[in-house]
Amino acid sequence: MGRNGALPVWRSLLYVPVNVDRFVDKAHTRGADAIQLDLEDSIPLSEKDSARRLVQAAAQKVSRGGADVVVRINRPLRMAVRDLEESISPHVHAIALPKVDSAGHIRLLSEVVSELEQERGMPVGSTRFIAMVETPEALLDVRDIARADERVVALTLGSEDFATAVGMVPDGDGLYFPKMQVLIAARAAGILPLGFVGTVADYKDQDAFRDIVRRARRLGFRGASCIHPLQVQVLNEEFTPPAEEVEKARRVIEAYEAAKKEGRGSIEVDGRMVDEPIVRRAQELVGIYEAIAARSAAAQG
Repeated sequence: MGRNGALPVWRSLLYVPVNVDRFVDKAHTRGADAIQLDLEDSIPLSEKDSARRLVQAAAQKVSRGGADVVVRINRPLRMAVRDLEESISPHVHAIALPKVDSAGHIRLLSEVVSELEQERGMPVGSTRFIAMVETPEALLDVRDIARADERVVALTLGSEDFATAVGMVPDGDGLYFPKMQVLIAARAAGILPLGFVGTVADYKDQDAFRDIVRRARRLGFRGASCIHPLQVQVLNEEFTPPAEEVEKARRVIEAYEAAKKEGRGSIEVDGRMVDEPIVRRAQELVGIYEAIAARSAAAQG
């Protein structure tokens, strides 16, 4: 559970340039948990104004398969406000905030969104935020950023921008430390840690990508963004707990509950000692699995 209720199920968040019709038209068939309509990096400056006016129609198209709709806005404040004015509606579930540099930055944008929700007859607070840490300065303040506002339900490190800002190659060696800082800050705040230790730029080697994503789930990440439809299935599969792990987790929970009734605080299950931290991990695993199953059922019917 997050600070403000259940967290979203976002194993895969597929970027789609809002101004490319062929991508928008097919996005609902890709199987992603969320479609991220992009107003930032994929849109040339000369096309920003026309692109933001496409958001509402695109949001209705890409959500036809049951995906949540996220809009990634731009960072300069005047541009961000214009993006929000065109994006906030019941058809848009969340806003991705790029290049966040402080908790105050998030709270300022939250104030703008609250006004827009109120004007449009929406429940205030219904639009969620994904905070994107992309600079060294932001990483130093990541704990406060993660806790900045109730709208923030997910936190991620923008690998390419961060690597460029610090002068590193965006590979596993350089990104491991900042990625784990973001993950720990997200966990401490009770929100989703998104990402993996690597970059989304190379999507052609599916086996290598699968290994990266599988490692990310073991490290504690709950989902990730991607730039190509080929990556969606891998993310969905690898961020879904395997059935055998879920079955074992349920055995752990059942055995522990029985032991508690007998006044025991630790037991043995499948040849391993089990105590409270292991039970909490098992409960989270089962909770994730059940949330994914509920999402899939809702999307199908």
